[in-house]
Amino acid sequence: MDRLRSPRPELDDLVPYEARDIRADVVLSANENPHNLPGELLEKLADRVRSDIAFNRYPDPLATHLRTMIAEANGLDAGNVLVGNGGDEIILDVVLAWGGPGRSLVDLPPTFAMYGIDAHMTGTEIIEVPRLADFDVDGEALMRAIEERDPDIIVVSNPNNPTGTMAPETLLIDVLAATDALVLVDEAYFEFSRQTMRPHMERNPNLAILRTFSKAFSLAGLRAGYLLANPEVIRELTKVRQPYSVNRFTQVAASLAFRERMVFEAGVRDTIRVRDRLLHGLANLPGIEIFPTEANYVLFRVAQASSVWRDLLHDHSVLVRDVSRTPGLEDCLRVTVGSDEEIEKFLSAMDEIMASKRASEHFGLNATASRHMTKDGE
Repeated sequence: MDRLRSPRPELDDLVPYEARDIRADVVLSANENPHNLPGELLEKLADRVRSDIAFNRYPDPLATHLRTMIAEANGLDAGNVLVGNGGDEIILDVVLAWGGPGRSLVDLPPTFAMYGIDAHMTGTEIIEVPRLADFDVDGEALMRAIEERDPDIIVVSNPNNPTGTMAPETLLIDVLAATDALVLVDEAYFEFSRQTMRPHMERNPNLAILRTFSKAFSLAGLRAGYLLANPEVIRELTKVRQPYSVNRFTQVAASLAFRERMVFEAGVRDTIRVRDRLLHGLANLPGIEIFPTEANYVLFRVAQASSVWRDLLHDHSVLVRDVSRTPGLEDCLRVTVGSDEEIEKFLSAMDEIMASKRASEHFGLNATASRHMTKDGE
């Protein structure tokens, strides 16, 4: 046979999530922790690898030890916790279980692209409720969509990626009270915002909270995330999740990091300090609009953003995230809060780029004025 049958038609217009491997001296594009695991944890992890990990055996399918630790820390039972291969796997599991043909998901763009991508590829109808100009959730439009469209899933990134904005707790409480849909609150960055919907779980069986080890815990390279939810929700998700999706090494590393989580508290405080420095530095550069953030990244708007992105990368070897082609984020770039040294290099590069832009614009204005004067003289 010299032909290949087409894949599902839902994939025809689907654009894959952009996760390019671009190299640079300063990488501030993926909201990663700028620091590796602390040295003492690396040593403990190396000891565990040498003595305790049977790489020839399948891992615990539900990561029982890790989920028990997470449950105890959150005042819950192990049945309230699901561990996944990063938050991405859990988002897909939610859409597989509560979405599909004939069902719908409320998305609040601009936001994390995987909510819409997973909905699209599973045949789940996407109900878009665009954010306001300042990237706050349009509460009236959201409540209206719930009443009129009766969705099956509502996803709220909190803080929102890539804007860094928070949804008001009162709004989320109203949403939970207005629907029996599964309300997934993505708290991937809650260590930096210090705000969580965890106190509302007991009264709201339709609330699920997603968190990750990729940011504050420096484990982006190992892919571990977890969900806090009603046991009924967890049971349904175990029906669609991949078996053995969280490998032995990741389970051991995540358990060690979670047990020693106070070690990371200083790093979180330092990230918040550097975030303030980054915001202040950008605010001092003419021609840049910055947006408030409660996460470990900053969204800012600058004319010809894609050109600025290229100048940062090619002239200064600084990589940030170009989100300017996303509807609602025109001329926007997102920069991760890195180390002091990385932010210094980024701000210095931005200062040079913006100065060059101003000089170019000034030259263009003078050249235009000169042409007009010549024409008038003629």
